[in-house]
Amino acid sequence: MRDTKCTHCHTSIICRADDIKSCNCQKIVLQDATIQFLKDKTDHECLCNDCLKKFDEMMQYSKDHPFPKRPVDLIENVHYYMENGFFVFTELYHFLKGRCCKNGCRHCVYGIHK
Repeated sequence: MRDTKCTHCHTSIICRADDIKSCNCQKIVLQDATIQFLKDKTDHECLCNDCLKKFDEMMQYSKDHPFPKRPVDLIENVHYYMENGFFVFTELYHFLKGRCCKNGCRHCVYGIHK
């Protein structure tokens, strides 16, 4: 057992990776596709339950809503929001994109890239 931080939202959590069956994260049931996404596409280590739920919700959303390929397909407050006249892409946008661009985006869902 160790005190650590969620590698996505940086909230303090207690990780029981050494006794994973007793870890709080085991209370969350995730879709197989979410587990695969987290394993294959992200660099996250320990995630809090809120972030696990958020990733699972984004996975569910992505089943019916593909990545917007044309600017006209972007929906404000879903894929982006405006800040000081600039487009800021949301976590959902980055999730739907399916890969990290490694530009240090504010709402990157892929974790810490070195």
